[in-house]
Amino acid sequence: MSTHGGETAAAFAELDRAVRAALETYSNVHRGSGHASVATTRLYERARGLVLEHLGLDRGHVVVFCAPARAAALTRDLDPGSYRVVSSEELGLPLGVRAVAVRKRALPRGAPHEPGGGTARLVAREWVVWAGAPDRFEPGTPAVVNVVAFAQALRMVQRSGPDLFRQPALPEAPRGDGLEHLVGAELLGELRKTRLGAGLRVPTAEGERRYVHLDYAASAPTFAPIADAFLRALRLPASARDEVVRATRAICAEAMGAPVADHDVVFTANTTEAIHLVAEAMGRAVDPGIDPVVVTTLLEHTSNDLPWRGLPRGSVVRLSIDEEGFVDPKELEAILGAHHEGRHGRRRVVLVAVSGASNVLGSCNDLAQIARLAHQYGARLLVDAAQLVAHRPVTMAASGIDYLAFSAHKIYAPFGCGALVARRELLQLDADGEAIRASGEENVAGIAALGEALSLLGRIGMDVVEAEERALTTRALHGMAGIPGLQIYGVQDPAAARFSQKVGVIAFALKGMMADRVAQELALRAGIGIRAGCHCAHLVVKQLVGIGPFLERFQRAIVTLFPRLQLPGVARVSLGLGSTVEDVDLLVHALAELALRPRKTRADVRRGMDSFAEAVAQRTYALPLR
Repeated sequence: MSTHGGETAAAFAELDRAVRAALETYSNVHRGSGHASVATTRLYERARGLVLEHLGLDRGHVVVFCAPARAAALTRDLDPGSYRVVSSEELGLPLGVRAVAVRKRALPRGAPHEPGGGTARLVAREWVVWAGAPDRFEPGTPAVVNVVAFAQALRMVQRSGPDLFRQPALPEAPRGDGLEHLVGAELLGELRKTRLGAGLRVPTAEGERRYVHLDYAASAPTFAPIADAFLRALRLPASARDEVVRATRAICAEAMGAPVADHDVVFTANTTEAIHLVAEAMGRAVDPGIDPVVVTTLLEHTSNDLPWRGLPRGSVVRLSIDEEGFVDPKELEAILGAHHEGRHGRRRVVLVAVSGASNVLGSCNDLAQIARLAHQYGARLLVDAAQLVAHRPVTMAASGIDYLAFSAHKIYAPFGCGALVARRELLQLDADGEAIRASGEENVAGIAALGEALSLLGRIGMDVVEAEERALTTRALHGMAGIPGLQIYGVQDPAAARFSQKVGVIAFALKGMMADRVAQELALRAGIGIRAGCHCAHLVVKQLVGIGPFLERFQRAIVTLFPRLQLPGVARVSLGLGSTVEDVDLLVHALAELALRPRKTRADVRRGMDSFAEAVAQRTYALPLR
């Protein structure tokens, strides 16, 4: 059924409302304990049900949300009659979302096609316990807000007809946020006032309180100018979308210190997909006369570990780390030299793959030094910069970085976009690689938001960002150090030389209390959202908490028998542009209270959080009366 322009304009206005409602409580899904994470998970899981409802399918099916290239890879492994696909492209919306509804019994077993963040329940050096469906097929952080927009659009299309979002010549949403003339610390101060969800109130044991988001390493809430860029891009005619992609590619290259003449930028679903793109390209290009070796570290997120395990004829060597999260360059050079000289037979190091900043300890190893050593012995350097780009300047060309991967949702643009930046001569993509490029570019709205976020960071200046974060991290470390029974992992002393090599991530433990309970109690008592567990960085967390080989094997048996059992881990506070002195002081006060009075919060408060999440879902997915 066709529609007129007025109905389409009203439909976009309703879509804007739903997106902004979702952004008010945005956090990462599934593994968070704070109110925002619980609410966001509810929105994401409710979207699965709305897709099944739209397709007229029962609960014997499961919905997997994918970028287009991932959906194509998944459906190649399925029997033709076992699934149905519905896409944002069919609706005329540049969201890059595919919903694959599959009979549960038809899903492939074993290792997923694209292992990475969230696809594994437990990871050891030599084995993996995979997550259940659908998590096993949704690697990396999902495009939650895009999925919410897609699910709401499906409901509106079902009611008003398939052409609802396809009417041409809509008036462009107004530009300008009143911040155009600002730069530096002044811009940062005014931008903070526009953070969506900054005034969110949540139920706690002490009554309603302001929600405090201290989980930026998982995902960063957005600001009004970035959300506006996303919503404007949804309205763009198809003829104008390529220009958004081109412009953002140039912004991204400049922000990463990667001159466009020498570097390519490929937009992906997230960091996981970007790293897989390199792994697959390397697998095709390896010299048949050698057995390839990838050197990583014990710090790595599973997104920069699991992809290398599948390299044909390949193996992985992991650098050890000291107690503060730093590698020894001498160990790296010894490994590179031994392989280069042929002391390990046909094995040769072809790649060094390291995190730019650890998502557990916040440590930033010297990338220029690592690059120099890698190149000296004929290897290349890939940097997982998911935790780096929002906190420190990146200088790819000057530092000698060959490949760099990151996600927009860590940079205040949580709209399902990631990027791989690589030296042009190294990135030879086959048909599947080009399909990933096209897949990423379908999410024009997410790409536009990434461009706006990087532009804002550039105008603020990474020196200003770093100084603000360092001051808050100093305050947090000083306050936490005085709490009885609280142990901080990694760099603890702001006066230490290495403190300048640490981003605002603090991992800690509270004596006598599991990490997941610490996170839950902070949420339920004080409305503070942090994260607890292994943070998709199982190897380093197991080293921190002292889980040796015997206990690791025991854990494997336990999680196989009891998949929902909570495992030992660490609690993690992480800071971002929206963090304030007041947030840090509230955290320190709440931790001190918890250490002194470690009682469990009442069940009715937990039910209150659940009711809060349900109210968010009802509000977000509401439809106006016709």
